[in-house]
Amino acid sequence: SYKGWFAYKGRPAARPAGRGPRLLPVVPAPSEPASSAGGASPDGFPPGNRLVSRSMPPSPFPGMDPYLERHWRDVHATLIVHSRAQLQVALPCGLRARIEERVFVETEDDCRSMFPDVRVVESPGGRAHPAGAVSESAGSSPRPLLVHLRSEPASETFIEVVDTTTGHRLVTVLEFLSPTNKRPGEGQDLYFRKQRELLAARVNLVEIDLVRAGASVLVVPRNRLPASHRNLPYQACVWRGSRPDVAEVHAWSLRDPLAAIPIPLRPDDPEVSLDLQGLVGRAYEDGGFDDIDYGAPPDPPLSPADESWADGLLRAAGRRT
Repeated sequence: SYKGWFAYKGRPAARPAGRGPRLLPVVPAPSEPASSAGGASPDGFPPGNRLVSRSMPPSPFPGMDPYLERHWRDVHATLIVHSRAQLQVALPCGLRARIEERVFVETEDDCRSMFPDVRVVESPGGRAHPAGAVSESAGSSPRPLLVHLRSEPASETFIEVVDTTTGHRLVTVLEFLSPTNKRPGEGQDLYFRKQRELLAARVNLVEIDLVRAGASVLVVPRNRLPASHRNLPYQACVWRGSRPDVAEVHAWSLRDPLAAIPIPLRPDDPEVSLDLQGLVGRAYEDGGFDDIDYGAPPDPPLSPADESWADGLLRAAGRRT
């Protein structure tokens, strides 16, 4: 079950009075009345901001859908864009959310699990052929092949909240972790370097890890967490520059809906809230992932207990036979 949040140093860390997270305002469409509760719509967005899309069944999972990891680049892009949209309408005067990116070189070893090993095979002076399509007539000398290995720039996007009243001073960074952050390579090295720089500069850092593959790279090492959090696959870490000795860790199992998490801003600003479950639902819908084959196991595979639970869930929802 959802375990709430945990103080890194092992002691309760009560929120300062009046500093709880502020929910997104509702911006009703002309034909749609505002919710009586004054909250966001079920997908995490103000009703007036929702896009009209084709009707499709939602993900059968109550929280994070483990099958989305196979499509992480697509999912990550949607999470970033719509997180920025959520934050932009809630930020106080003077703050803006911007999408930024870092670029690094992905080598064969870095990307082998996600991309084909060979993209193009060609002969000198000839046209390119699909892999496996080159043939020679009997008795002729085989021409040498030029094999193009992947070693090219890759990029990862993240969100920065900047203060436009102080020369665009960096206030908060929001990261959705990717597999390249969680396995050895230049992508992970760059992430750790940036993480150290943000902590040293006392810039608020929010890390969201919805990818089960790879090692944890959150500010709080997984072995410093209690057992109640350590083995849960989905985690978010909120580190506030104003309280550098405490990190707030949220954790969820496969069976839990994802909760909204606070986004810290300037010391005198109320925190805003990011609706993770609404964002995942939006990524599923925008990506048209109702075509996922739930009859096959997800990658990486689930634990035996979670696989048994997921099998019952998918059969009950008619998504597995």
